[in-house]
Amino acid sequence: MDTQGTFDSQSTVKDCATIFALSTMVSSMQIYNLLHNIQEDHLQHLQMFTEYGRLAMEDSDCKPFQSLQFLVRDWSFPYEAEFGYQGGQRILDERLQVSAKQHPELQQLRMHIRSCFENISCFLMPYPGIKVATNPDFAGSLSDIEPEFQQQLRVMVPRILDSCNLAMKEINGHKVTCRELVEYFKAYMKIFQGQDLPEPKSMLMATAEANNLAAVASARALYQREMEEICGGDTPYMSTNELLEQHQLCKNDAIREFRNTRKMGGVEYSVQFLERLEDEIEENYESYLKMNNGKNLFKSMRTPAVLVSLMIADYICQEFCQMVGLDFLAGLFSSILVIVIGALTVWAYARYSGTLREASGWVDDAVTFLWSNFISPNAGQLGALGGAIQIGEKLSVEEPKAQRVGSRKGGQKGRRRWHGTGERAVEQIEVAVVDDPPRGPSERNDGSVRMSESELNGVEFELGQTSEEQEMTRLHCVASRFVPLFVT
Repeated sequence: MDTQGTFDSQSTVKDCATIFALSTMVSSMQIYNLLHNIQEDHLQHLQMFTEYGRLAMEDSDCKPFQSLQFLVRDWSFPYEAEFGYQGGQRILDERLQVSAKQHPELQQLRMHIRSCFENISCFLMPYPGIKVATNPDFAGSLSDIEPEFQQQLRVMVPRILDSCNLAMKEINGHKVTCRELVEYFKAYMKIFQGQDLPEPKSMLMATAEANNLAAVASARALYQREMEEICGGDTPYMSTNELLEQHQLCKNDAIREFRNTRKMGGVEYSVQFLERLEDEIEENYESYLKMNNGKNLFKSMRTPAVLVSLMIADYICQEFCQMVGLDFLAGLFSSILVIVIGALTVWAYARYSGTLREASGWVDDAVTFLWSNFISPNAGQLGALGGAIQIGEKLSVEEPKAQRVGSRKGGQKGRRRWHGTGERAVEQIEVAVVDDPPRGPSERNDGSVRMSESELNGVEFELGQTSEEQEMTRLHCVASRFVPLFVT
């Protein structure tokens, strides 16, 4: 951040101090641009940060700031100290020297400056030339700049921008990411918005708050990355119970990440941020749950399937009533048929165009009401058709568990693939187990169970399973063959 214009006659002391403070708090290297020499008042501007550093080091052994470079421009005493870093280091040592003749406050200031910064240096820059200083139309032409200034510029800039000297910003020994830097800016802007400059203790608390918020953001990002791999937009539908299980594992990983991150303020201060992390994770889980439910083919096709079934049943009843002479009932069924066709048309148009979403929601609610109160409870009386309905209802609630995961890291990984032609459907689930021993009889992975072709007409399932899971697999495979026929 260019702070050359600070502490001048055009800006207030608070404005200059605020810019200087923000630059120092968020930078890994602060270049303190000074004119002619390092004066005592220049060191006084660092007093706020030395006091902040003293408070910060009470809870940590890490120095709060990394690099401070005094850049003295228009240095006019090359006979005392030559231009560049070597001469600047001698001047810096003289200015920061502690002597018995100094006031105790000045002694403490000098000692704290050295203790708060990991690296302190100084560079003496010569006068750029009379043409640069007096020509109002100066446009940066090298011919107008003194050769000595150009020579020192070629020394200073490459050293500052050397990859070995470009260090990441660290706070409390932790490297700050771009996401975390935003949290620090937000926290610092809050305390600098008042009429007065904040106390060093307020700056320390703001840093601790931002530090914990950054840990929350990092842990939440870890949870989101793991959940995206499990149930992101490109992944297939998974059962609600399995999704909940994976959510708990990812949540535990995020909480572990938060607790292992170095934070300021102590354990008691971090409790409120841990609760905030848990709340945000639960909100994210609700979003993933809705997205996962949207992938359920049976749920997404339930509305048109029910409406088409009602149309067929209504048409049959209408024709039957006309055959037996019940014209009133035939007209009633005809009116219901028109309503159902209209509802199906509105629903299809809303899904295709993205408009009329509220009307589409009404249709879905009506179908859900019919399904829950009339169709599903009476499915047992509908024979084979009712059996298909029951299977579809079970699939919309729970799918067979292809795996039980003990740990996301170094645990199990599974992928599902469908094979088959015609009426033959084969579901094969492959599970790779990495250093995750079985935890009980119901969760063994020591073998494979191959179902005979006579049981499910060629359907095979390779995985160690309980009898309950095998039964759910049979239902799943039967539904994959009969539910599409029912919908059609």
